[in-house]
Amino acid sequence: MKTLSHVDARGRARMVDVGGKTPQRRRARAEGHIRLARATRELIRRDQVKKGDVLTVAQVAGIQAAKRTGELIPLCHPLGLDCVDVRLELTASGVRAVCAASTIGRTGVEMEALTGVSAALLTVYDMCKAADKAMVIGPIRLLEKVKEDVGPA
Repeated sequence: MKTLSHVDARGRARMVDVGGKTPQRRRARAEGHIRLARATRELIRRDQVKKGDVLTVAQVAGIQAAKRTGELIPLCHPLGLDCVDVRLELTASGVRAVCAASTIGRTGVEMEALTGVSAALLTVYDMCKAADKAMVIGPIRLLEKVKEDVGPA
């Protein structure tokens, strides 16, 4: 079994030192879903949710959260992201969110992608909670994590 990188020999939490790693192009994509009642889906489709345009507000929330992941998750490195793309779509059972993040750095961006999806879905929940008491978030999962060597400029 692999050892955990975020704990020291005594089991205490620590931030991993990535200073010696070579920067690479890093990309990650995550997705998640929130199950909604038919009536709630129709309110979103017709843009009749009292708090506003659910999918647009959730998209912006996901982008903001991905950019602030290092502040929200205690042992994550703060990253300068090159791109964050959050997309939401109304489905037959609710809303699907996908977040893609990329950077050139020494550590991956999967936490940023997962945080973006999570915040987007939590925003849908917040905006629809007056209309739907039975919403369920999940699953949320990582779809892709890629690292590639950076070629000459």
